[in-house]
Amino acid sequence: MAYTNETVVTEFILLGFYGVKNFKILLFAIFLFIYIVTVTGNIVIITIVYADVHLHTPMYFFLSNLSFLEILYTSNIIPKMLFNIITDNHTVPFIGCIVQLYFFGSLGSTECFLLGVMAYDRYIAICKPLHYSVLMTTRTSLLMSICSWFTGFIATFGAIILVSQLNFCGPNKIQHFFCDLQPVLKLSCKNVHIMGTVAWTLASTILVGSCLLTLASYVNIILTMLQMTSSVGQQRAFSTCTAHLTVVVIFYGAMISMYVSPNTVNNIEFNKVLSLLYTVVTPFMNPFIYTLRNKEVKEALRKAVRKMGNCY
Repeated sequence: MAYTNETVVTEFILLGFYGVKNFKILLFAIFLFIYIVTVTGNIVIITIVYADVHLHTPMYFFLSNLSFLEILYTSNIIPKMLFNIITDNHTVPFIGCIVQLYFFGSLGSTECFLLGVMAYDRYIAICKPLHYSVLMTTRTSLLMSICSWFTGFIATFGAIILVSQLNFCGPNKIQHFFCDLQPVLKLSCKNVHIMGTVAWTLASTILVGSCLLTLASYVNIILTMLQMTSSVGQQRAFSTCTAHLTVVVIFYGAMISMYVSPNTVNNIEFNKVLSLLYTVVTPFMNPFIYTLRNKEVKEALRKAVRKMGNCY
């Protein structure tokens, strides 16, 4: 059907969790709690790492980067989602949708790179401890962090420009709780085959590449731990490694299912649940899995609490 300039879509409607209207108050309370805990936990981590000189190491530097990223990542998705749940106004301007899509893709890509860098850091620390201070200097860790952020934001820029050039002239209802790529592409009047191919290639390269690097690092870590003579140290290392791998598997498993193998699941509601794993669940788990369980961080928190108590 032919269309004119007057029919061009200028805003989208995020349908979100329209199928569970009777539970919207409960959903709002749950997601608000998760958001507050996620942001608060990550702010605490950043503050503690910055304030305690004993935590000025590459590992905690990368963890503070991850914490800052999770604050931005969840703030890009959850506040708008909460607003849509509690109100009847589900509209988002076209430019607002594009901006959310860009930051989602950029921050998601940066997280992939950071998880790979963090896994490599632990690989060097556990498998090559004598070379750690030489290989992971302050300058090296800073460069690796900058490269992760820079590459993450540059990698998705071209794809977002292509999306912004698409024509949207028909339905404007997005079957999702945020502006995700596949639901947005389905609304375009243009042939999106080229755009879909570009997006799939980009997602496959970033997700599969960083996932393989991360898993390879952890496999080598596990093999090294199996050779440890101390059963206590081995058990402690396995506990930490298992927790880290749990988050990695959830994050990469959900992301790869959605963006590398998007046709494996065609159920819209299931895809929303899958999306919640990497937009809400893993950012919520990361502060507890990666940092707040660490002995050094617990001790730094105790010192900070005692210091605050002495001030009063």
